[in-house]
Amino acid sequence: MLQDIDIGFLPATELGALYRRKSLSPVEVAQAILRHIEAQEPRLNATTMLTPELALQQARAAEAAFQKGEATGPLTGIPVTLKDLHPTKGILTEHGSRIMKGNVPDQDTPSIARLHAAGTVTVAKTTSPEFGWKGVSQSPLTGITSNPWKLGYNAGASSAGAGAAAAAGYGPLHLGSDGAGSIRMPSHFCGIYGLKATFGRVPIWPMSNNDYATHIGPMTRTVADAALMLRAMAGPHPWDAASLPADPTDYAAHLKRDMKGVRIAYSPDLGHARVDPEVATLVEKAVQAFVDMGATVEQVTPAWGPFGPDIERVLWPAAYVARARYLPEWEAQMDPGLVALIKEGLTLSARDFTTAREKKFAWIGQIHDFFEEWDFLLTPAVSVAAFPAERLQPEHWPQHPWNWLMWAEFSYPFNHSGNPAASVPCGFTPAGLPVGLQIVGKRFDDLGVLQASAAFEQARPWADKRPPV
Repeated sequence: MLQDIDIGFLPATELGALYRRKSLSPVEVAQAILRHIEAQEPRLNATTMLTPELALQQARAAEAAFQKGEATGPLTGIPVTLKDLHPTKGILTEHGSRIMKGNVPDQDTPSIARLHAAGTVTVAKTTSPEFGWKGVSQSPLTGITSNPWKLGYNAGASSAGAGAAAAAGYGPLHLGSDGAGSIRMPSHFCGIYGLKATFGRVPIWPMSNNDYATHIGPMTRTVADAALMLRAMAGPHPWDAASLPADPTDYAAHLKRDMKGVRIAYSPDLGHARVDPEVATLVEKAVQAFVDMGATVEQVTPAWGPFGPDIERVLWPAAYVARARYLPEWEAQMDPGLVALIKEGLTLSARDFTTAREKKFAWIGQIHDFFEEWDFLLTPAVSVAAFPAERLQPEHWPQHPWNWLMWAEFSYPFNHSGNPAASVPCGFTPAGLPVGLQIVGKRFDDLGVLQASAAFEQARPWADKRPPV
């Protein structure tokens, strides 16, 4: 008989098959996962709240659909967690901030509405740093969210709760969003799979101030589960003027691809980024897997790489400066790093912002020109492995009141360029902490990134590895 924890680690692809064979029911699975989360949460703190009433209501509806032979979708009855930054109708959405404590939206964001329509079962909301501003799993409202591989250590960025939940077996599907790396960074730190889809592939609402750089995507333990989740959420929506036309591709049905002859660029540092040696070594070994699969792999130093820091150090404070309206009343109760970031934003002029934006568009053009020559780019997902979550930077890195971007230089370029990018688990440091390989594809080639990820997953499997907690 399966234990609660074993059920929590089952992928969506297996759960669906078990439902159809009537070996498990959606209600049994929802109850088991809720029990498992309750048992783990005192230590991990990955959720802001459980949603047992909603979960059981949705699970009973899914079970009835299976009994009537009406369960046609691959996500019917599949548990999901939803990120605290995403509006959920009738459910607390507090953005990791005391300012938003008690906030209950009256509408779902489109991606969540689509997951509901696909038959998923919502078991919890997951934690985020305050307004998603940093790459560390801590907020004034919820405290530290621990990495399941080492308690008290960073689970990473605004989708940190989702990353920790996926790693700890809180079900197969977890909703993430990514404005500078917040899907890929928790995936790297927690040893799971995360895909930042092409910008516009999944509609966003409310639209972020992040100058068309925020993306929504799946966080899962397997590539196939991410493919199923992405297809359920993708497609245009009138609330998001930048959302893309529907892609009819059944991603999960087309994951197999021969890597022979595929053109892959590998950059260990994008020409400027500092990387800890233990991360660099694991990523270099992971790249070899594509060589072994017959891909054409060449180490490169992209000319556009070094332009990123100067651009992002203007655009990131600018994205948060509107929240200066909270400072007179709330400053003492806000994350001090967020306050420092906002105050940095207040020093910027309109000329500073528009100049950085002008440079950004030229930079994006260079990134897309680069991908004319390559099918994929491989890099580290993040420069460091997990570190204590009370810190903004690892102890051995330079310190700064708000600049955590110095150890996350590989992710935000592809937020601005809109390319699909994934973090795939590629090994563990000597201390037993996960490391991720980033796979970046041409814009619109979400299927290609999923296929490259699946090929690596087959060559270097990771989903059987469970954290010690």
